[in-house]
Amino acid sequence: MKVECVELRRVSLPLAAPFRTSYGTQHHRDLLLVAVHGPESQGWGECVAMNEPLYTAEYVDGAHAVTRSHLAPRLLSGKDVRADDVAGALSAVKGHPMAKAALEMAVLDAELRAVGQSLATRLGAVHDRVPSGVSIGLPSTRRVDELLDAVAGSIEAGYLRVKLKIEPGFDVDAVRAVRERFGPDLALQVDANAAYTLDDAGHLARLDPFGLLLIEQPLAEDDLAGHAELARRIATPVCLDESITSATTAADAIRRGACSVVNIKAGRVGGYLEARRVHDVCQQLGAAAWCGGMLETGLGRAANLALAALPGFVLPGDISASDRYWRRDLTEPFVLRGGYIDLPRGPGLGVAPDPAFLDEVTTEVEYLQPA
Repeated sequence: MKVECVELRRVSLPLAAPFRTSYGTQHHRDLLLVAVHGPESQGWGECVAMNEPLYTAEYVDGAHAVTRSHLAPRLLSGKDVRADDVAGALSAVKGHPMAKAALEMAVLDAELRAVGQSLATRLGAVHDRVPSGVSIGLPSTRRVDELLDAVAGSIEAGYLRVKLKIEPGFDVDAVRAVRERFGPDLALQVDANAAYTLDDAGHLARLDPFGLLLIEQPLAEDDLAGHAELARRIATPVCLDESITSATTAADAIRRGACSVVNIKAGRVGGYLEARRVHDVCQQLGAAAWCGGMLETGLGRAANLALAALPGFVLPGDISASDRYWRRDLTEPFVLRGGYIDLPRGPGLGVAPDPAFLDEVTTEVEYLQPA
């Protein structure tokens, strides 16, 4: 397709409840949405960068700036652009995978809408619904009873797996309390968001008796050697998130024994096409995979569902119903039914923002056209 215009929208959406991790607390999502307009269709992309550069080096203001000044102009060259070409067209710009992923997602959506094909089909999905897990942030009070109430609510809502955020001082006792309250059959995992060091290996081994599915990103993102050593010292499977930035890094981490599980996030690896390649690497090397979340709106949630329906995603992902995070979603809400969420059936993402509501929550919009 020929990209005639790139639309950049800044959107501010309040979360249904504050979400706290070891990186900080979010009360709303300040989002960058990207739309590409072509002669036959348009497509939407969502940048998952956060307000501050804490999860990774990217942040939403930086993603906006690099997209406006460096990435979008490369798609507005007047040449035909296919989704498969986007990564190469943007490769001269170093880094910024989340910004690049948003543009690739928009081109994929537009391209697939023009030919009437769904993103799920394009990626190779084999399921029409995916099991849904929920991520529970650190309690604002750091009280275990508040955590237990949140877990109880998630189980009652029908989620098939619960992930707990942990940090030093709120870990072993919290997990023990959840196990004692809800029993050994609850599919349970923890996410440390790089809050520990290898010196904490003995302490993290105290989580082993609780039968966790995995411990996610316990150490710093660049410490593959430390993760490999930790994996040798604990029985709980080690999962990597922030450390996995491409199919190449995934293969390296798995071969080095730094992880046996991979959390695949399309924004973190530069797009859904690279995310599929990470999935393929996991299958080839025998690592389990699941699809992580970044507090996406219905746009990113639809794309994540398409990705999570690939055959190598063997664990429930962080793809919750819309009402888990949003008072009102940008798209038609995704609903949890029997622990699963259905994939959209239409072409492209299968969803689009509600125009009136999108205008209501938009704080800034600009249209970029060929020079």
